[in-house]
Amino acid sequence: MAKRLYSIITGTGSYVPKKVIKNSYFEKNEFYDEKRQKIEKPIKDTIDSLYEITGIKERRYAPDKLQTSHMGYIAAKKAIDAAQIDKETLDLIIFTHNFGDLVPGMNRIDQMPTMASRVKKRLKIENPYCVAKDIIFGCPGWIEGLIHANDLIQLGKIKKALVIAGETLSRISDPHDRDTMIYADGAGAAVIEATMSNKPVGVLSDVTVTHTLIEAFYLYMEESYNPGYQQPDLFMKMKGKKIYLYALQNVPKIVKESLDKAGLKFSHVKKLLIHQANEKMDRKILDKLFNLYNHKKETTIFHKITDPVKQPEKVSYDVMPMTISYLGNNSAATVPVLLDLLYRKKLNGHSVHSGDVLVFAAVGAGMSINSVVYKLP
Repeated sequence: MAKRLYSIITGTGSYVPKKVIKNSYFEKNEFYDEKRQKIEKPIKDTIDSLYEITGIKERRYAPDKLQTSHMGYIAAKKAIDAAQIDKETLDLIIFTHNFGDLVPGMNRIDQMPTMASRVKKRLKIENPYCVAKDIIFGCPGWIEGLIHANDLIQLGKIKKALVIAGETLSRISDPHDRDTMIYADGAGAAVIEATMSNKPVGVLSDVTVTHTLIEAFYLYMEESYNPGYQQPDLFMKMKGKKIYLYALQNVPKIVKESLDKAGLKFSHVKKLLIHQANEKMDRKILDKLFNLYNHKKETTIFHKITDPVKQPEKVSYDVMPMTISYLGNNSAATVPVLLDLLYRKKLNGHSVHSGDVLVFAAVGAGMSINSVVYKLP
């Protein structure tokens, strides 16, 4: 077989904040519903209900001194070091996010200059032909950045790219909205390089879709649910049930479509790295994937975990590593953080080796879904 061009991941990095926020942290909050009516049931019942749905026991918040671009820089530096490349040889830096840098306590979005330019400056890269750009694409952002880098590599326009994702969602969530307990902070990054191979390797296929006729505003910005909140700030809001149903209907189909394009079946997949939005939803997505391929559901037996980074216990799914119980939902950063923890063997019971097939998948604001099939070199 003749050699052809592929895109491979040569280094990964992540920043997981050390500040742990347990569910008990929210016992002092006053929650209101979307009709701006105070939720009168005991706060602990509200917290317990959210845990039963999402599986989140704790999440990580960035320290006040760190902004999204700072976390992205830390993850990027680790990825460059892991790839063992000269930073000046990078042709492209992509930073994927939703809100840029958010000043703690001010709820103001800062996106100028671009996050990618801020990281490039911190990395002290002199090369002017290393282009720095941002992609705002919701939770599927990092995967879309990987797709974009792969497209440019396939066109012969670039040879090396750095794709970063970072979020400080804790600073854009309404403290009077129950959904604030879902959101978290973090950053992940990967170096993508061109390689010639006579066997398929690296990015094998990708699929991206965006539905907007009905679904465009399932995630949106709005004032606080608390009618007594005086500041005119806008907070991230979501129609959780609609997103849940949308994801169940569409994510399994898009994952299958990406595998079909690669000429593979789900039985070939070693790990599914899926956006950690909701434990119950991700479990259902996996079940539907198994149904599409007529696999036995026994392989989706679920075990609760605490924090496998600190306290190794049983893994969640054999094929689908889960971090939501202790990292929460950090949007675009989820998949690259998962990937870095996997590569660095920090997900107890999960490991990958040369030749293994991974699938990256996410659903988020827009509403958009994407899926990439990747084979480890």
